[in-house]
Amino acid sequence: MDYVVIVAGGKGLRMGTNVPKQFLPINGLPVLMRTIVRFKEYSIDSKIIVVLPKEQHEQWNEMCKNHNFTSVDAVAVGGETRFHSVKNGLSLIPDDEEGVVAIHDGVRPFPSIEVISNCFEVARTAKAVIPVVPVMDTLRHIEEGNVTRTVPRTDYLLVQTPQTFDIQLLKKAYQQQYNENFTDDASVVESFGQPVTLVDGNRENIKITTPYDLRIAKVLV
Repeated sequence: MDYVVIVAGGKGLRMGTNVPKQFLPINGLPVLMRTIVRFKEYSIDSKIIVVLPKEQHEQWNEMCKNHNFTSVDAVAVGGETRFHSVKNGLSLIPDDEEGVVAIHDGVRPFPSIEVISNCFEVARTAKAVIPVVPVMDTLRHIEEGNVTRTVPRTDYLLVQTPQTFDIQLLKKAYQQQYNENFTDDASVVESFGQPVTLVDGNRENIKITTPYDLRIAKVLV
């Protein structure tokens, strides 16, 4: 069985609104629901686990009722950090389950079906897969004394989600003690000793965190 753990712990501070960013509407449908729909478009059979702060569960349930939205199989309580939120989501997958699990940001509603499919299929053999896109802008590195220098952008890649893994591998990796260097799921499995395979992402797969991002999202829809 394949699973998708969608982590949505935002509070909307950079949006300048009291509404959590994952609940903001894009042309009538909340961001988080659009994200879930995209994964259901890939596979109607995948199990969807949403991770939300406890104080947002009631609001989410009410939104699901209002939109007649029934595509979520389970809701987990968000943790202190993204690491702990993902761990809580993984705990809802049976310990003996075999298959692939994707970890995805709730405010990334535009991963292409091709990217999702590629991540899942490559992970069935490679065990750990992340989508990346090239850096288009010039980068400068800040050094001691606030001196900066240009660095080759071809040496860097931008990481997206879904980050996709063998279920048993990821559950074991998340038994490690939390480390502040765990900035994403790939860093967790790499610390566990598992190399990560890169696949092409899609540039439309933006993370919606600011009012500008929301305007772009409405155009993409």
